[in-house]
Amino acid sequence: MTEALEEKEESLFEAPPMAEQERMIEAILFATAEPITVRELEARMPHGCDPAEALVYLRKRYEGRGVQVMKIGDAWAIRTAADLGFLMQKETVETRKLSRAAIETLAIIAYHQPVTRAEIEEIRGVSVSRGTVDQLLELEWIRFGRRKMTPGRPVTFVVTQSFLDHFGLENARDLPGLKELRAAGLLENRPPPGTIPGPETEEETEDTEGQSELFED
Repeated sequence: MTEALEEKEESLFEAPPMAEQERMIEAILFATAEPITVRELEARMPHGCDPAEALVYLRKRYEGRGVQVMKIGDAWAIRTAADLGFLMQKETVETRKLSRAAIETLAIIAYHQPVTRAEIEEIRGVSVSRGTVDQLLELEWIRFGRRKMTPGRPVTFVVTQSFLDHFGLENARDLPGLKELRAAGLLENRPPPGTIPGPETEEETEDTEGQSELFED
């Protein structure tokens, strides 16, 4: 009698077929603008579902299609295939262009995270203005990380999931190298240090010393 009750109870919580779980996840990802985690998917789906396994099948099913199931940090989203991004150009609105200082600061954080302000300044060779950091925080491309266990316990900066999503990256390890950044026009070819005379007069004056290794993998 007890065994019969246990079997009946299990049947009440029987998970939908995997194909149906894929359809559920597909519907959620299409309807959700922001990337969504496996835990959030699990909370929305019927009891007993395995969204992690369903995502594996769904991602494979979308391989080579116009849109793809992408992992962004620890979350998932459906995004336009990278090679078809040019089709969306007319719908892209550029509201503000990052300054050179902001681009370099963002790159240092992305490649060296978690990194403190002092470490950013040491790598750049110049001071980092508060406005530069505030701009990146406002864009939600960086956030405060854990404090370092060093004297003063300074805060660190790390890139956000929004940053990864914007550039179509799964994680920071997928960032391009120096050659790719130059080819994309995101890094200027600078003359060797000392070839352009003149003292530095502004806080954000660009110092070239040590920059050749800034974007190395």
